[in-house]
Formats: sequence, structure tokens, C-alpha cells
Amino acid sequence: MTAVPADSGNAQSISPPLTIDVPTMLACQHLARVLTDAYSNPSRPFLPFARSLPDPFQSNLILIRLEHLLDKPSVILDLAGRIILWYLPDAISAWIQAEMEETTIGMGSLLMKSMTSGLDTQWRTFPGNFHASDRRQLTPGCINLAPCWFMQGQEPHGLPPADGFTPEVLVALKGKGGPKIIISMQRAALLASAALRVMHPKLYWASVTTHIKLARWAVERGLSDMSTCLQFWASVFNCAAVICNRQCPLHQDPSSTPEGFDVMSSVGHYCNGLMTLSNLGIRLQYNLGAMVGCSGHFVRHGVTYTGNRIVWAWFIRDSLQNFVGTPRPLYATYMGVD
Repeated sequence: MTAVPADSGNAQSISPPLTIDVPTMLACQHLARVLTDAYSNPSRPFLPFARSLPDPFQSNLILIRLEHLLDKPSVILDLAGRIILWYLPDAISAWIQAEMEETTIGMGSLLMKSMTSGLDTQWRTFPGNFHASDRRQLTPGCINLAPCWFMQGQEPHGLPPADGFTPEVLVALKGKGGPKIIISMQRAALLASAALRVMHPKLYWASVTTHIKLARWAVERGLSDMSTCLQFWASVFNCAAVICNRQCPLHQDPSSTPEGFDVMSSVGHYCNGLMTLSNLGIRLQYNLGAMVGCSGHFVRHGVTYTGNRIVWAWFIRDSLQNFVGTPRPLYATYMGVD
């Protein structure tokens, strides 16, 4: 997939359009069928409702003991009809899965450097949570990739932000190698973006607006590395995490957009994949090619499996939306199917 030069008037301010090849179009067509099946299969688990809590959505996510197993495409709704989760098994075509694995192999040096020798409380990069691969050149590790990123403790909050910090390109994407990594991820990025276009249209367009504003801001300040990375970044999600062979205990992701969806794509060579959503009382069969969209901010999730597993998790940082003044959309609601 290659970038097509944009018109000269906007070449430096917005991302160029992409040439979509036949395999990518077929992958999107397959994804559309799975999304349709999921939307036609809504489910409302027996979620308790506590009126004493301030947010009805949050109160619907109280820990319960049910463990309903899902193995078919589904959407999970709360009591108010808001969509909590999209479950899309077999959503990623085999061709895209193979490309994601090859791209992850190419990130081996970055993944190797990602593990720390810190406390096990820093579980995302703690070496004890990773295991070696029995496949060629597959390196365990966890890296974040983003063309714009606020360093820890510098995220702006509220609109307009008043903290004074500015974003920068993550170290992994700085220099000549950054665009190469981004381009190698473009097909999977487009697939995740297409999913969000259906899952949450308002968030999709808000994210497009944020991307354009960030690109213009980078050009105005002569930030060439950031401008180039944004030009080739094909995802409406402004951040991605690439994770290889890591155990995933139950956790939440407080930096994610509460009203939005993180999209997790799982590939590799593993079996017995199971995602537990403890505060929904649900488990998902999490096999190869599965895609799950949920608010990691609210939904407590963890994964078990046997073998070699790669996850590309796409997410939106509220801090970047706040920085450029993009209003946060409301929750996606279920409209019903005739």
C-alpha cells in the first residue's frame, strides 16, 4: 500500500489518501460481514443497576459472578441501550494476520528493549509476564507506537488544556525508520479504522478531525518527524500497542477514552484463547483473527492462552483530543435492527 501525493494546497496539512489494493478491500468486505452479524446479535447480560452511583453506565459495570461464554459475533449493551462491547471472532482475514505477524517480527529489536527490570507491579513490561517463542524470530515484548504522544505526567486534561505541555513523536518512530514501521502497519490500521467507523461513527469523525488538527499544528511548528509520521499514519486511532507473548492479567486502561472503543486484534499461533470480562460477567472465545472493541477505561479484561500470541491494540488518548480541542463524543447507542 502506498500513499498518493495530496493536492499541493493541502499536502502539508492533512494525511494523503491511500490506494486500497484488492486484498485490503476483500479484508474490509469480510470484516463488514462480521460486523453485520454482531450488530444483529445484541445481548444484555444480567447487569445490576445501582442508582446510588453517579454514572449509570459505570454502575452497570459492577462486578458480577456470571460467566457467560460468547463464541459468535455479538454486541453487548447496557441497560440504557449503550453499546459496551463488540465481539468479532474471525474478523481478520488470514492474509492480514500473516502480514501482522511478519511486521511484528520486524519490530524485534524494539520489542526486546521494551522489557524492564522493574517491579512486577509494572506488569505491562515486567519480564516475568512474557515467555519465549518457539517460532522464528518472534521476540516477546510490548511497545507503544504513536506519531504524537504526551510523556507520562504531561497529559493535558479538560477543554481547553492549560498544562503547557506539547506532544512529541514516540522514540520508536523517530528518525528514518519511523515511517517504514508505520507503512508496514497500514493495512491493519485501515481495518481497525473501518471497524470504528461502524462501531462509533461520531468518535471516528472526531478522531479524523484530531488527526488533521495535529498535522496542521506540526507543520506550523516545523516538526518534520511528526508531520511525516502523521502523513503515513493510516489509523483514526492515535496510538497503538504491539504486544507479543505476554500474559494479560485482569486490568483496565484509564488513559483510554471512556465513551469510546479500544480495538484489540489478536493473531499468531496459539490455542485455548479466552478473554475474561470480569465486571461484565462474560468470557469470549479469543481465537486467531478475533477483534474486540470495548472501552478499556471501564471494562476490566484479561486474556489466557497457550502458544505464541500477538496483539495489536488500537486506542485513542484523550490527552491528544484535549490538546487540539476536539469535543468528546457521547456513547454509541444501539438503534435496533428491522
